[in-house]
Amino acid sequence: MLLLYTLMICFDSDNQSFGIFGKEVCMEELEPALYIVPTPIGNMEDITFRAVRILKEARIICAEDTRHSRPLLEQLGVTSPVLESFHDHNETEKAARVRNWIQEGKSVALISDAGTPLISDPGYHLVVDCVNAGIRVVPLPGPCAAITALEAAGFPTDRFCFEGFLPVREKALYDRLEELRHETRTMVFYETPRRMPDTAVALGRVFGDREIVVGREMTKTFETFYRTTCKKLSGILANDVNSGRGEMVAVLYPWRPDSGETAVSDEARRLLRLLVAELPVKKAARIVSETFGCSKNDVYREALALQKEEPES
Repeated sequence: MLLLYTLMICFDSDNQSFGIFGKEVCMEELEPALYIVPTPIGNMEDITFRAVRILKEARIICAEDTRHSRPLLEQLGVTSPVLESFHDHNETEKAARVRNWIQEGKSVALISDAGTPLISDPGYHLVVDCVNAGIRVVPLPGPCAAITALEAAGFPTDRFCFEGFLPVREKALYDRLEELRHETRTMVFYETPRRMPDTAVALGRVFGDREIVVGREMTKTFETFYRTTCKKLSGILANDVNSGRGEMVAVLYPWRPDSGETAVSDEARRLLRLLVAELPVKKAARIVSETFGCSKNDVYREALALQKEEPES
């Protein structure tokens, strides 16, 4: 039996509401499988026809937060499927149940609070479980904050890496950024409004004058892009009273060998400064290089620069 579907779109620009209404002519049940369904990150117009159809026809929808997803589904006219909670804290437990549902002949759609599931959102363990069980996994293309910010940044897109959310603890944060100092691909990070001030300071200390673009409230009415350097980012955010509103995506320009950026971390540089004042340059550079795992040549060049800064006795 074929599925015929007539779609009608209605968008109210004043109320920012969007709806898709389907007139079912002849309909068969969706094939049992796991459907990965992206949802809008802000603008409701970004939902796809296919995504709405899958959500309407699926027997069960697994949602990261049912309280958040229920109004979204109602706005899309999705009222018939069973809505199940599926988040970081119950994913391992629920994965087996979802697998069993599909093996029993039910179709299951997975959604997150916004954007594409599995991209810094739950779903990885479920997909692995389904793949190992020979269950079909059907991924739908759609909204993703990382790709949206990358498209607007104006940085190289032929090679890029997604780093998700950076560590919360200060030492872990700086260690991770130091690891990425020589990354030759454009880097994309997620960050919360509460954490962004600390992260901006860390980016400035590690990457200095490296270019960065931070997208906030993307696809929404107050969409904002901060285009600046890592060193200036903290001050720019501090001067914008709205900077604490909305999730953020940071896109960092890749390292270039001819950029002149030093590979010596702030911590290594502090020790080097102390040692240069007491030891020969080569010995000081060797100690720091062995301690922090930095390039001997980079540390030696930094040591020479620090030696010139020391006042003559």
